[in-house]
Amino acid sequence: MTAADLLASPFATLPDLIRAHAAERGAKTAIADERRALTYAELDRLVDRVAAGLQRDGVPQGAAVAIVAYPSVEQAAVFLGTVRAGCLATPIAPSATPDQIAAMIRDSGAPLAFADAANAAAAPDAVCLEELDTWLPPDDARPAPVEIAPEDGFNIIYSSGTTGTPKGIVQSHAMRWQHLGRNSAAGFGDAVTMVATPLYSNTTLVTFLPTLGWGGAAVLMAKFDARRFLELAEKHRATHAMLVPVQYQRIMAVPDFDRFDLSSFRLKTCTSAPFKPELKADVLARWPGLLIEYYGMTEGGGTCVLNCNAHPDKLHTVGQPLDGHDIRLIDDEGREVAPGEMGEVVGRSAAMMNGYHGREGATREAEWYDGEGRRYIRHGDVGRFDEDGFLILLDRKKDMIITGGFNIYPSDLEAVLLRHPAVADATVVGVPSEAWGETPVGFYVSRDPGANIDAVLAWFNGQVGKTQRLSALHQVDELPRSAIGKVLKRELRDRLLGQTA
Repeated sequence: MTAADLLASPFATLPDLIRAHAAERGAKTAIADERRALTYAELDRLVDRVAAGLQRDGVPQGAAVAIVAYPSVEQAAVFLGTVRAGCLATPIAPSATPDQIAAMIRDSGAPLAFADAANAAAAPDAVCLEELDTWLPPDDARPAPVEIAPEDGFNIIYSSGTTGTPKGIVQSHAMRWQHLGRNSAAGFGDAVTMVATPLYSNTTLVTFLPTLGWGGAAVLMAKFDARRFLELAEKHRATHAMLVPVQYQRIMAVPDFDRFDLSSFRLKTCTSAPFKPELKADVLARWPGLLIEYYGMTEGGGTCVLNCNAHPDKLHTVGQPLDGHDIRLIDDEGREVAPGEMGEVVGRSAAMMNGYHGREGATREAEWYDGEGRRYIRHGDVGRFDEDGFLILLDRKKDMIITGGFNIYPSDLEAVLLRHPAVADATVVGVPSEAWGETPVGFYVSRDPGANIDAVLAWFNGQVGKTQRLSALHQVDELPRSAIGKVLKRELRDRLLGQTA
């Protein structure tokens, strides 16, 4: 089948689309990093070799394959080869600690892992991506064909975590197919997409995968730098980009931003964290092309979309639900709220996770069912719809902190802090940050009033991954609590913000 036939069909797989593009436009660039580029023909052959290597090594269909690396052509090829073999691509954050990385690999059950040289120490038994050629079978190797059903797993994305094991979110081929299909009007067929976020993030995959599915070119950045992004975008005549708000903030703050030629841009998207209205307005004013904000979850559920160009008066919202996406608001008892009232956001669509890997209880906690038994995913946010059906987010039901586009769970950080012998009680809150959007700040009650706060902070930050480090730590006599013993985090946050105002 041609790529057009596959894209018009009820269901197809991304590996089949890459195969079709290789046959029809084999000389076209598919993927590039700052060291090398691959055409669709070259990418297809490399993906075949990876899949054949997995089969040679006895990795069964349906197994996870862990990948611990920064974005590169090799990382992307291993990801796609894993999927072609019918296995679950399982990218893992290099920012996690070695213990966390090992725990996620164990939890996934991956019989084989890959890592780049920068992360080899964290995954000592992994195949080194810089030495991938020595692991790969011969250039003409082809994998045995595998049958892939829509409900089969495509990938596992791990949520942020510090203690124990983060939850692995299993996403199916059907879910990824929905992501491809909903981008039919986005112009990815001739796109040059800047990929400036890591491949272990769903934020990245919802743009990276459609780029390849529709036959565009993806330009990978190993690490984000605002000026370098602008240089590469100008050099490659980039047309598309998915960025998180803190990246937009840093890009727009480049002193000579206006000298870069960004006229090739047609579509810029944003997701993963609160996007300030004034920042949206600045992007609209100075950066050509459409600006679209997506609101949704890695777990799937409902997605809202805000076309900022078309609705400059709605920049304080996250837009309206996509066609086919049902978003409702419920109260603490699980009942739908009246129109105009605020409630917890739950959503339903064809793009929803299978569940959390090996965590049936956590999966059930993330679900809500309406009166007709239809399954929704809890978003964890509180919001309300305005009179035009645009969703306004008011607060988060959970205390999750979003820093630089990454989800940080305070309870995980609190458990680490409580392990320190000088800490009797502790909590962590998120506060606004110019650099990261939000940043975690800790409060603790000391067992030893003479303990050095800086030493406790240094100890803590040595126990966790880079994205989970506390930006500050404060000692208090006691933590404020409600009548039922719940720590009043808002009071601590307000107290801190009042001191810095």
